[in-house]
Amino acid sequence: MDHCYRHPGRETGIRCTRCERPICPECMISASVGFQCPDCVREGSGTGHAPAASRPRTVAGGTVAADPRLVTKVLLAINVALFVAVLARESLVNDLALVGLAFSGTDLQVVGVADGEWYRLVTAMFLHQEVWHIGFNMLLLWWLGGPLEAALGRARYLALYLLSGLAGSAFTYLLAAPNQPSLGASGAIYGLFGATVVLMRRMNQDMRPILVLLGLNLVLTFVLSGIAWQAHVGGLAAGVLIAVAMVHAPRARRTLVQYGTCGLVLLATAGLVVARTAMLT
Repeated sequence: MDHCYRHPGRETGIRCTRCERPICPECMISASVGFQCPDCVREGSGTGHAPAASRPRTVAGGTVAADPRLVTKVLLAINVALFVAVLARESLVNDLALVGLAFSGTDLQVVGVADGEWYRLVTAMFLHQEVWHIGFNMLLLWWLGGPLEAALGRARYLALYLLSGLAGSAFTYLLAAPNQPSLGASGAIYGLFGATVVLMRRMNQDMRPILVLLGLNLVLTFVLSGIAWQAHVGGLAAGVLIAVAMVHAPRARRTLVQYGTCGLVLLATAGLVVARTAMLT
């Protein structure tokens, strides 16, 4: 990760499109293509200040925030808090995972989304049981999420994360066995993987490191046992689709294309869940 040339202590994945120096969200000034640094804007305008019309915006058109990792920190805190809650009360797994166990009289039965507990599609994506599982996912969330949040803006980044995680849950619900348990933030994390690839291609950055890491994780997904590959594939597909809309939307219709795509992904996800529920009931 590069560091901003004006703020050496700040990591960033964005570079000025004119001079190619790394710039942090505070220094990014929206240009016709990508971002420019304050020095290049001043040189181009012939004044000592950036023009009012060139207020800093993210590559997706979002507002540049003072803390470019705030949403990432909140998501990380929610995952960790729920992990601690599960350590204190293990039965929460049955209540919040995609599939759980519950007594019906004296019989122990599998319960889940098909029984009307649709909230499990969301709660499962914040739930972890093993230290290695949450540790690995949170490391990737911090590494991938920060630069994406800075590049997309808070609202768009949050939409990407939640919809990718939801798509991962829906794909697992659709393709896995009805009694197969599933939990974890992996669907959302793979959505961040896909979005990072799209963003780096958009910014003409060296994609080899992220492609190698993504490829390695995909291999492990299908080689190791006990991994819900459906969540990984569903999250990755949703992340790529949403990110393409976020960073390639035409400026004149940017908001419509971006949130319209998010709406379509949500609608398609809901359709998968409804179809699967009809099959099981």
